Amino acid sequence: MTGVLASQQISALIADGRLSAQPAILPEQVQPASLDLRLGTVAYRVRASFLAGHGRTVAERLDEFEMHRIDLSQGAVLEKGCVYVVPLMEHLDLPADMQAVANAKSSTGRLDLLTRAITDGGTEFDRIAPGYSGPLYAEICPRSFSVLVRPGMRLNQIRFRAGQAQLTDDALRALHAETPLVDGEAVISDGLGFSVDLKPESGTLVGYRAKPHTGVIDLDNIAGYDAAEYWEEVHSDTGRIILDPGAFYILVSREAVHIPPQYAAEMAPYLAMVGEFRVHYAGFFDPGFGHDAAGGEGSRGVLEVRCHEAPFVLEHGQVVGRLVYEHMDQAPQQLYGAGIKSNYQGQGLKLSKHFRA
Repeated sequence: MTGVLASQQISALIADGRLSAQPAILPEQVQPASLDLRLGTVAYRVRASFLAGHGRTVAERLDEFEMHRIDLSQGAVLEKGCVYVVPLMEHLDLPADMQAVANAKSSTGRLDLLTRAITDGGTEFDRIAPGYSGPLYAEICPRSFSVLVRPGMRLNQIRFRAGQAQLTDDALRALHAETPLVDGEAVISDGLGFSVDLKPESGTLVGYRAKPHTGVIDLDNIAGYDAAEYWEEVHSDTGRIILDPGAFYILVSREAVHIPPQYAAEMAPYLAMVGEFRVHYAGFFDPGFGHDAAGGEGSRGVLEVRCHEAPFVLEHGQVVGRLVYEHMDQAPQQLYGAGIKSNYQGQGLKLSKHFRA
């Protein structure tokens, strides 16, 4: 076995007891190349973000850093600017040759809801060591909006891989030559580079900026909110915008991205040297993303951007991130798209599913 595990292989891990949960894992949690993780019934408000570290458990660290705990069973608000740790319902018992990586789901990232997986003995966020056996926790820090959460909500997801799955640049070039991964020239260096679109085909709307003082967002309330109450439109007729330090933006890639069925991808940061901002690489790109949209021509990648130390000029076509492609061990039985009610197939510039179109 070499590569990222597909949905049917994840289901087999569940049947073998390698992935377990209380209550049991639901069939709809299994995605083409990942498993959605569910919040448990309690949240711990902590003084600061932390990792367990070698030989330490998350429970031990919670004893050090817990300020108070919150019962989520009837729903509770996680407040903007605070850090919480929530035990997840799922439990891992990975084979010795299998590791896992977690990431925020797309809608989580588009709400600027920093969500990272931590484990007992863990020394990195979202990276789960080969053979790990133990509980999973989500660290949650709402950055732009306070959110109402309940047990069972799925804010992050986990992928499983065995062996070396990442494509080399040479392999990526060969794949692009065989089946185009972007509509245009492919910038390939430690992955497939993508750039920002600040010259839309029509109009001047290039993105959205989160408003600083808004109401709570109930994460179960789909299409329930007026975007204007939470977001300012960002317009440009020059092909450039200036990012404000600390502000959060939703922008869109210039390229339409294609993930063939035998591959998966993960959004990663580009280079710290390109500017004082970060593209929040929330979410995986599943096999089939952009595969059947608009005749197979790809789907745009939504960019979640936060500026750091100083105002920064962002120009049309500037490379801001990269997609790291990995090969699947098997092609998934279901691909990303309408068949599994995927929210963002064929997308352009788009806010999370909580806002009315």
